[in-house]
Amino acid sequence: MSYFTELAAFIPEDRISTNETILDQHSKDESYHTPRLPDLVVYPLNAEEVSQIMKIASKHKIPIVPFGLGTSLEGHVIPTDGGISLDFSYMDNIIEVMPNDFLVKVQPGVTRSKLNQELKKHGLFFSVDPGADATLGGMVATNASGTTAVKYGIMRDQVRNLEVVLADGTIMNTGTMAAKSSSGYNLNGLFTGSEGTLGCFTELTLRVYGIPEMTVAGRASFHTVGEAVEAVVSILSAGIQVARIELVDEISMKQVNIFSDTDYDEKPTLFIEFHGNEGGLMQDIEFTKEILADLGTVAFDFEKDTQARNKLWDARHNVAYAYMHGYPGRKHMSTDVCLPLSELPGAIESARSALKKYNLIGGIVGHVGDGNYHTALMVDPDNPEEMKKVDLFNRHIVEYALERGGSCTGEHGVGIGKRKYQAQEHGNALPVMQMIKKALDPDNILNPGKIFLNETLKSKEETIN
Repeated sequence: MSYFTELAAFIPEDRISTNETILDQHSKDESYHTPRLPDLVVYPLNAEEVSQIMKIASKHKIPIVPFGLGTSLEGHVIPTDGGISLDFSYMDNIIEVMPNDFLVKVQPGVTRSKLNQELKKHGLFFSVDPGADATLGGMVATNASGTTAVKYGIMRDQVRNLEVVLADGTIMNTGTMAAKSSSGYNLNGLFTGSEGTLGCFTELTLRVYGIPEMTVAGRASFHTVGEAVEAVVSILSAGIQVARIELVDEISMKQVNIFSDTDYDEKPTLFIEFHGNEGGLMQDIEFTKEILADLGTVAFDFEKDTQARNKLWDARHNVAYAYMHGYPGRKHMSTDVCLPLSELPGAIESARSALKKYNLIGGIVGHVGDGNYHTALMVDPDNPEEMKKVDLFNRHIVEYALERGGSCTGEHGVGIGKRKYQAQEHGNALPVMQMIKKALDPDNILNPGKIFLNETLKSKEETIN
């Protein structure tokens, strides 16, 4: 009996697909990495089905690649060895909202916007905002963060418990509903950011927050990127509790104005947002204005109106689409490094110099409040010489970060693109990670080829009938 027949014994035919269009949709994410078709796509409904699928995959040594919405940026969902793409889009139930505990239980296919729509009824919201309307399972898998991390933390900070199905089909939990625990190893931290290489998430218990009484957003323009980053350090050093503080350089602001039909100053700009009660918030805003004025800010403006505030953040979130619209025929590539805040000004200036050196099209944006910045590049994947320059540029900014105590990825994850930097970043910790992977997935069927180099499972010929 082939593994397809075994799957069909308990998964209905309409939830197993070998349709070419469906396979193509699951062969790629939003990255520039080369697509690869899975052998088939399976849509489970619950943990028990995932467990059965895992047992069959383990028996036949078939790769399993978890799939949410395909919004990842480093090839995480590309099935490099074929096998089964496990699509969690049917597992999209909000199981329970627990407002008194500030917790929510969801299935992995729930999107961020869907969760916040439900939470709003309870006066709550989920804080992590990576820009894309990704699934929560995918956000845990890559340890996503985004614009609000400077105040509320990254995805790992929101995880209380994960229901996980291991490679052998075992269903386990990584934590509890308690706010803290000193019991045993921190499995929440281990599985968050594991990119589907250690297990598949089937239920998430996540922390949520009360909707702030007042939200005010604004933008401040500067003569140089260096001045803008200096302002970030000054604002945070003053103890001002900003919820978001984002940098968009002058080149990117030009693209934003064209795409979003805005007339913002085409200078290095900080997008800033404050959450809190009215009295405290107004004090923070006045203090911020004083700091910005002392630093010679070109212009600054704050928005209380919800519509104007949303327009401001839509413009920031749409930077990637602004570039894609401005350079048709090219592919968007977003770099991602994170450094100690004190090293950020030098890192950004170094990146800008490297852009000129390699004559690449792109600009710099970033979550500068926590030292995480991106270069939005527009590349031609079919031009080998240009892609060689792109690789040299990416290597330059990664090595700059690593040499100064930073990381090769602040939020996009390792996937395929950052595997080659793992030994340099982690040193003797990398073999420990590989031992954990081997212990939990001895046959390397869980998303092979991700995070670690030379760990891909050799393709196996399987009859699908």
